[in-house]
Order: sequence, then C-alpha cells, then structure tokens
Amino acid sequence: MNKPQPAPKLKRRLLRVSFGIALLALSACGADTSLRPLAADAVILAFGDSLTAGVGAPPDRSYPVVLSEITGRRVVGAGVSGEVTRDGLARLSSVLDASQPALMILLEGGNDILRNRQQAEIKSNLAAMVSMAQSRGIDVVLLGVPEKKLFSDAAPLYAELAEQFGLVYEEDLLAGLIRSPSLKSDAVHLNAAGYR
Repeated sequence: MNKPQPAPKLKRRLLRVSFGIALLALSACGADTSLRPLAADAVILAFGDSLTAGVGAPPDRSYPVVLSEITGRRVVGAGVSGEVTRDGLARLSSVLDASQPALMILLEGGNDILRNRQQAEIKSNLAAMVSMAQSRGIDVVLLGVPEKKLFSDAAPLYAELAEQFGLVYEEDLLAGLIRSPSLKSDAVHLNAAGYR
C-alpha cells in the first residue's frame, strides 16, 4: 500500500523549510537573520512541548532526531508533552546549563493556546525564555504556533516576539503541516512524515 504524500505545494514548502533549517544550522548566514555561523561542534537545542518531543511518531523520528541527521550536528531534544509556557520557563535554565547550546529552536505555547490561556501570559513567558537564551549568547529560532481556529495561521504574538527580539522566525511551517491530514497522527500532533 502506498503511503499518502503531501500535496505538491506543501511538499515543496517542506523541502524549502527543511533545507533552510539545515542551512541555518550549518552556516547561519542569511541577510535577514541575526544568527551567527555555528561551529562544527555546536549544539542545537530543540525546546518545546509534545511537538518537540515527537508525540505521534516513534522516538527516533521526532524532528530533533531528523534535524540532527540532516545537519550532522548534535541536537538536544527537550520536549515535554503537555507542557505550558509557565512550566517551560521554569525548566529552561537547567536545560540550557546541561546542554550548553549555541542555537535554540523554540516551539512552545500550543498547550497554552489549547487551554485558552491569556495571550499576554503566553507572550510574557516566551519573552522571558528568549531573553534567558539571548543573555547567554544563544541564538534563537522561533516557530509560530497556530491560533485555536480552523485553518488558522500562527498566533500574532509570535511575530511580535520575533520583531521585538530580532529573531529568525518561521510563521507558516506548523500551520501548514497541521492542515495536511497525511502528515498528522491526530488533531494536533504530527506523524513521522510530518516531523521530517
């Protein structure tokens, strides 16, 4: 039986984003980014909730594992299923201490949005996470999480944070993946193909 394939437009976008993230991790040299080139032994921290943990796919198919394969870099997967931003903020310092990353990919806030937490609270917690990383000289890539609406785009607070902190920001990736049933394991999580 053939495995369902993403729509051609989404498939092209996924390939561009995968290549873009790999390129950022390898060289980090885009004109519109504030990322510095990564050393050969640099660590990338993937920090977030169940989407970072890889819920819906085998453990060896989470996006941090796939990103490590693509880039040849050590990628520390620090995703906690069900986590809200308040709890992510509380654990981030110890994760940064343990992993000593040069780059953090932040994908957090989905559980807050699903639980109807105040946007100001989510934004404040994410801002504190970004500030903590940047104060340690760690570059941050922010991934936008869709609002709790059918076929939604990323919540506006993510673009606001990206502008405030001068972050590399991917607004459409997660929303596009969630709109493609063949890339999902349930209503909110991806499958192995989606994480890739």
